[in-house]
Parts: sequence; structure tokens; C-alpha cells
Amino acid sequence: MTQPTLIRREQPALSPLQTALALAATGLPVLPLRRGKVPFGNCRTCAALACGGRPNMKDAGPCQCPGPCHAWAAATTDPSVITSPAWASAWREAVTVAYHPGGAGLTVVDLDNAAAVAWARQTLPATRIVPTTRGEHWIYRGAMRSVNGIRGGVDIKSTMAYARWLGPGTGTMTALPEVVRALAVKEPPAVRSAPQAITVPAPAGAGACPHRTPAYLERGIAMAEQRITEARSAIHTTVYRTFLAVLSTHGRCGCLTETHIGRLFTAAQAKGETLRHCTDAWTNARTRLGL
Repeated sequence: MTQPTLIRREQPALSPLQTALALAATGLPVLPLRRGKVPFGNCRTCAALACGGRPNMKDAGPCQCPGPCHAWAAATTDPSVITSPAWASAWREAVTVAYHPGGAGLTVVDLDNAAAVAWARQTLPATRIVPTTRGEHWIYRGAMRSVNGIRGGVDIKSTMAYARWLGPGTGTMTALPEVVRALAVKEPPAVRSAPQAITVPAPAGAGACPHRTPAYLERGIAMAEQRITEARSAIHTTVYRTFLAVLSTHGRCGCLTETHIGRLFTAAQAKGETLRHCTDAWTNARTRLGL
């Protein structure tokens, strides 16, 4: 008599929305990520941060947008918000789910390559480990400020940041150690002092600024700040390309002020760029455009 064939029935994969609801039920504030694994941009109401949100997201401002509009600041554990009509279109486009570690009292040490993983194994206390595409996430109990680029391939994601959900991982989650907190100590303040003042001169013979209103320039600067702030990799390249885009639009009419440039430098320095890197990127962008 022929023996019956046993068929293994795999559990169907959860959709991003189902995953988000399951995580929220455990206390993890969640948000959807779109293609490119980045948060959804500002809605029309919040475009150019007209709602009062801050471009560097260190303060979400008074915005009460019902949608997933402000990156980590939109993360929530409330199922009625997650399943609300305001979030529905985002879930239809979402490719994966992120969470706000600091909002759950957690810190993620993001190790982006093999060398970073090897360094962590020699330096950091054991804790829960989640494999990533190129490295590992080491997750500790306890929140701290987030810092990118503390060393090659190592970022800290906790307060005012988000991390992709890649599974529960393995190992016992341990308390946030002082050695990790110490990693957030940046270079002395003198190294990251106020951005260098740079004057962008108007080209010879320039007439009236072609931009119709000051709001056009303000929107462009705010969008540039947001692009730099939301970058999760290739920070040097992102800063240079953002500077290039700003200068290509606003650099020839002389409407850029030192205040505008200072805002861009501040956003870049908040991502770990040095003043020298900012200055070099700005100079190279001007050179490329012939300014």
C-alpha cells in the first residue's frame, strides 16, 4: 500500500499592516516604509513643514497630522490609528515596517558590514541579535540619543530615529551598557562648531530674483534639510547631491543667504558630517555648476 505524501504547509507571510499590528500589540511604535525602505514624505498639508514640524525632526512641532507623515514621529502603538483611513493608502504602498526604538525604550546598534560586526563582537556585551542584509542589529534595553557614523558602518538608533523590523532575532536582550552610551560622545564641540559662513554671490549682471515668492526658496531649503536628515546611508553622497540640487536652483540669482546655507550645514553636521566635509561638498558643487 502506498504511503501518503506529507505536505508541509508553510505559514503565509504577514502583510506589512498585519506585521505592524502584531508589533504594536507588543509595545513597539510602528510606521510603514515605502519603496526604498524609507518613510513616507510629508502630505500636502505638511509640505515644506508648513504645519510647524521641524526639518531635523528633533521636535515634531505642533503638527497633528493623522497620517504617517513625519517619519519616526508618526510611529504609534494605537491600532485605531494604524488601521485608520489616513494610513490606508500608505499601507497599500508599504514594502515593509519600521519601529521607533526609543519609543519602546530600546536602542539598536546598527552594524552595516562584516568589519562592524567583528568590532561589536570584540567590544560590546552580548544581547539580542537580528541579522540584516549586510550585517546585524544588536538590540539593548534602554533608550539614548541616536548617532550616525560613530565609526565605519556603525550607527546608533534609539530616540528620534527608526529601525526596520527584520524579525525577533536570537539571544537574550540585555540592559544598555555604558560602553554603548559612550559611543554617542561626539568630537569636541570645537570640531562641530557653528557652520562656516559662506556668501553666495549673485552672478554679474543679475537682475531680479526669478523666484516668485520667498516661500519658494523656503520650501526648497526645508526639503533639502529633510532629504539630508532622512538619509540612512551614503551620507557624504547625499549631502553633496543635495547641495548640488539647491545650488542648481537657487545659486545663480543670489537669493541664498548665509542663514540658508547654515541650515544645510547644520543638517549635514547632525548626520555626522564634519565642517570640512560640508565645506568641501559645497565648494565642489559650486565648481561643478560653474558658480
